[in-house]
Amino acid sequence: MVQNTGKSKNKRTPAAKKRLRLGLGIMLTLLLVVGGKLFLVQGLDVGGMAEAAYNNRLTTTVLPAERGKILDANGTVLASSVIRYNIVVDQTVNTNTSEFSRYNTQTQAIDTISRTQGIAELSSALGMDVSQVTQAVTGDKKYNIVAKEVKPDLEDRISQLHIPGIVSEGISKRVYPNGSVAGGIIGFLKDGTTGQAGLEQTQDDLLRGKDGKRVFEIGADGLRIPVATDLLTPAVNGKDVKLTLNTDIQYFAQQAIQTQVNQLNAEWGSIVVEDIKTGNLIAMADTNAPDPNDPGKVAAADRGVRSVTAAYEPGSVEKMITASAAINEGKSSPLDTVTIPPALTIDGQTFTDAFDHGTEQRTLAGILGYSMNTGTVMIGSRLSKQQRYDYLTRFGIGQAPDIGLPAETSGILAKPDQWDDRQQYTVLFGQGVSQSTLQTVRAYQSIANDGVMLQPRLIDGYVGADGAEEKVPAKDSQQVVTKETAQQVRDILESNVTMGEVKDAAIDGYRVGAKTGTSQAPREDGLPGFDGYTASIVGMAPMDNPRFIVEVVLQRPKGSIYGITQGPIFRSVMGQVLRTYNVPPSTGTPARFPQYAK
Repeated sequence: MVQNTGKSKNKRTPAAKKRLRLGLGIMLTLLLVVGGKLFLVQGLDVGGMAEAAYNNRLTTTVLPAERGKILDANGTVLASSVIRYNIVVDQTVNTNTSEFSRYNTQTQAIDTISRTQGIAELSSALGMDVSQVTQAVTGDKKYNIVAKEVKPDLEDRISQLHIPGIVSEGISKRVYPNGSVAGGIIGFLKDGTTGQAGLEQTQDDLLRGKDGKRVFEIGADGLRIPVATDLLTPAVNGKDVKLTLNTDIQYFAQQAIQTQVNQLNAEWGSIVVEDIKTGNLIAMADTNAPDPNDPGKVAAADRGVRSVTAAYEPGSVEKMITASAAINEGKSSPLDTVTIPPALTIDGQTFTDAFDHGTEQRTLAGILGYSMNTGTVMIGSRLSKQQRYDYLTRFGIGQAPDIGLPAETSGILAKPDQWDDRQQYTVLFGQGVSQSTLQTVRAYQSIANDGVMLQPRLIDGYVGADGAEEKVPAKDSQQVVTKETAQQVRDILESNVTMGEVKDAAIDGYRVGAKTGTSQAPREDGLPGFDGYTASIVGMAPMDNPRFIVEVVLQRPKGSIYGITQGPIFRSVMGQVLRTYNVPPSTGTPARFPQYAK
């Protein structure tokens, strides 16, 4: 039998005690290392991990800037934008969240909201059935649209609900309330955001503005963290672009030229209306003008502004420049008498007129009044080739108007040393040179304005988001011919209507000056030769105090060249313009230069 001595059986040996002390030392060391690391991370954040975690929680929503408006001279809206938002959901977040927290601004406490209640609140805000919203937010899609194009005030209300997985997606919607009126001038957007044509393209940087943003925190579970970062950088809206156009005149001109083209089965037509005293463009009308709301409905060739993009031989309207040059250089005068043969041969080149005649004694006024190529060449031959070229350039031929539209043509004006034996004379009556309708209008404006050329203006100014208007200054003017020369040429143009062959341009109560033009149109297939012709008329009124210029152009109208007149459509548009601007009736005696020598 073994006796109990009372001594513990667990008495540790010296070796065991040594192992215990070693183990405790290792544990303390590990705790010290872990604690130190925890202190560095949470206390000192040497590696910036806290900041990185914070940044990972931030979510940014773009707040799109409102695109600036395009306005006419009277403030009529031609293009505007509305800001809308798509409400979208990450279904994986919303579906897996049974409840969420939301700060109550009234009680200043954190409320716990069930998913069912959140869906009910969202449904109420959107005006949608609960079942419809429930279906939209439930599933495993990372992106799903719940509602499209909600207004900003509603978007703000929904953002305050803080519903898990729900965010807004800003969009800008462009609206063109006047349809095709000035459609080519206004242009349209690509993908609803970037200007692709017209002023939408050239003024894109100013119109688009600068987007803002909203930054807030979302936790690892995808829920928005209450009472956390919520930073708002407001969007800076784009500037409005104010034009010189008058929408009513633009509409009237578009209707008039479309009717004329339809009646004569022409390829296209254009009308330009300009204010003589300012250079402001009142209308630039094209046929088949695009509706910027749906520009694809018309052919690509019809989406621009032919008044500045299409260059063609102007024909006899160019004779005004020849007459101005000859008078200004002292080489002729309105009543200068010229003996004109049935056909003129000079330097081996023969020229005839559009009508048969014998040898006639004509005045310079009569040469323009009956649009005689022969007499124009005889008068123009008194100028050197360099002088002919210099006056064409003085009147802006060969130089794009630069009014702020895409693809403005400079036309074609060769240097005089490149003219061949015939071209040196044909440029005197508008062949062998090409130009746009607006270039012709600019040339006539200088005669109407006492010889001072004003550059055409389409953009009148810009209006900032704060309402401040910034006027676009007029470009430098240029004295093309003397005031006396301009007056004599105006008298010739008025005599074209009172005594010459442009009598159908006359307007009751107003004195009118005008000139017609007809030229051959080059073949469309690019081969040598011509196919059809271009018919035009350009005129000004009232001649006692010129205010407006109107030019009408038709490309390839069908029918006899002698049976088509542009006088009635010119008269209709000019009459509408004079009435719209309350121009008083003319006073004084109209110019009536004799067409034949006495």
